[in-house]
Amino acid sequence: MLRLAAAPALLMLLAVPAAAQTRHDTAAPIDFGADHIELQDRANRAVLSGNVKVRQAEMTLTAQRMTVAYTGQVIEGNPQVSRLDASGGVTVVRPDQTARSQFGVYDLNRRVITMLGSVKLMQGGNTVNGGRLTINLDSGRAVIDGSSVAGGAAAGTGGVTQAPNGRVTGTFSVPKRN
Repeated sequence: MLRLAAAPALLMLLAVPAAAQTRHDTAAPIDFGADHIELQDRANRAVLSGNVKVRQAEMTLTAQRMTVAYTGQVIEGNPQVSRLDASGGVTVVRPDQTARSQFGVYDLNRRVITMLGSVKLMQGGNTVNGGRLTINLDSGRAVIDGSSVAGGAAAGTGGVTQAPNGRVTGTFSVPKRN
């Protein structure tokens, strides 16, 4: 795996329960692997394709394609990553949570992750479905809504995928009570 300079965490999802959340090591290096990589130095980016896997500390992001944008600045031999754009079966996994979508954008400068298109967030027995998930890594606030996203939809739908009826749906587990 190739190692990129570390930046903010890839994911801190909904705090359900908050006690189960552990702070992600934002100083950890970002390791990645893919079937193919194309370096576009003049554009300050790399395009990874085929079974892309990115890992930072205990968090993993997988997709079929990812564009890694970097600033052009190199520190200790590592390019400084500013943004990751992922598409094709995007999955983000933390020890206690998994989020899936069609597309994902991790803006390292703003410390925000946005997952788009048929979003599914799972933690324990809880599942939330929607069109878009936005996570602010500084505040820990996560918002999921039924917004639609262009691309990747079934034929005849105009290229738009939307949560059912544009709404957020899900299932919350209920603890056993005596």
